[in-house]
Amino acid sequence: MSGRADKTIKIWNLQTGKLKNTLTGHTKSVWRVALSPDGKTLVSGSYDNTIKIWNLQTGELKNTLNWHKYAVTSLAISPDGQTLVSWSFDNTIKIWNLQTGELKNTLTGHTDLVYAVAISPDGQTLVSGSKDNTIKMWRVP
Repeated sequence: MSGRADKTIKIWNLQTGKLKNTLTGHTKSVWRVALSPDGKTLVSGSYDNTIKIWNLQTGELKNTLNWHKYAVTSLAISPDGQTLVSWSFDNTIKIWNLQTGELKNTLTGHTDLVYAVAISPDGQTLVSGSKDNTIKMWRVP
């Protein structure tokens, strides 16, 4: 999987290196992609301020999340595949129900860009690392 400046997501066959599918729907560059643990759901974050949730097997767009005010630049999916975490240039970390698209919580506290978000193996802790020289640990609701 790769997000691209041409607004597409490319799905590659790892064994052959050949292109399997191209997903379209974003209106600006795709900045991040994440794959659910079961390999069935792909999530993409874009400079169009949206998160798109895709059925990876069919290429069908399942949902579009529009709650960020600026580009979505970091994504993480919980080990159980139920929770999605996103970060945007709006300096918010959002926690979503991946299955329904419901926004569960918005976290604030970083004063500069967040470079990465990750969820612990037990799904209970979120870690964010920022250009503000801090790493924050959050309890996942």
